[in-house]
Amino acid sequence: MTGRAAHENVPVLLVDDEPKVLDAHRRTLRGRFDLHTAQGGKAALEVLADHGPFTVVVTDFKMPDMDGISLLARVAELYPDTVRMILTGYADMDTAIRAVNTGAIFRFLTKPSAPDDLAMAIGAGIEHAEMVRDARKLEIVHRLKDGFEQTLRAFTRLVEFRDPYTSGHMDRTADIAVMIAERMGMAEDDVAGLRLAAMVHDIGKVAVPSHLLNKQGELSDAEFTVIKAHAEVGAEIFKGLGVVWPIARMIREHHERLDGSGYPLGLTGDEMLPQSKVLAVADVIDAIITHRPYRRGLGKDEVVGYLLEGKETLFDPQVVDIALSLMDEERIREPGS
Repeated sequence: MTGRAAHENVPVLLVDDEPKVLDAHRRTLRGRFDLHTAQGGKAALEVLADHGPFTVVVTDFKMPDMDGISLLARVAELYPDTVRMILTGYADMDTAIRAVNTGAIFRFLTKPSAPDDLAMAIGAGIEHAEMVRDARKLEIVHRLKDGFEQTLRAFTRLVEFRDPYTSGHMDRTADIAVMIAERMGMAEDDVAGLRLAAMVHDIGKVAVPSHLLNKQGELSDAEFTVIKAHAEVGAEIFKGLGVVWPIARMIREHHERLDGSGYPLGLTGDEMLPQSKVLAVADVIDAIITHRPYRRGLGKDEVVGYLLEGKETLFDPQVVDIALSLMDEERIREPGS
């Protein structure tokens, strides 16, 4: 959002030792910003202490009690995020260089300055402050993501101690899911969340007795019911996690199928997240081609046949087509091949 209305609530401080100049600023800039004024540098510091911080501070250069450069140097020390500008009639090069070097000045403006020019300069300062703030938030998000990934990897160790296959399977499934999602053109942040969810999608198996995870031969209906609970258990582990990605939901939905034949909720079609549809296919691919305690891994033909048979009924057709293309390109391969 740009323009006058976008900045009307942004706090801006104008400093000058001449009351008539401040009166003129108040008249011409009224309604454009949340405008505050101070007569002189010392008064400005008092206003900053009482009402700061301000997004932008614009000050006259030559003032009797404290010059503008000294004031902005103090502002930089107390409020480093505040955008600082000099407005003066003494516009010589030495002053400009000193202002930039001493107070890290964003703009050096000369008197007389037309109201619209001053407003545009202040608006540019506000936008600069917002970009700096957004960049800082992005850096924090990246750090949180990195730390969160390490936390998730620690969770996978819980399963690895009981079932080494499951941990390797989750990592491989994450790799496959990311390749599919990127080929689909999924948003970068959605891909990031999908990768994290895939890394822990079977975490609920910590609640499944190890003898069932490694059982030779077919499972009874009762045993399979216990194993199916892992999707719900895993979702509960990550419920209310407080992250931007719907990780718990992807964990819960990774065994759902388009026609409602999946578990635990029997969801259909659009009731599933797009990321869950990708995870479902990636999970099946690795489960088929990987060696299990009770059977050797099956080949590529088995995967292709199963996906084509389930296309449009069990699995999203676009996801299947992309997965098959990646297999043809040998980007998805059998472990060890």
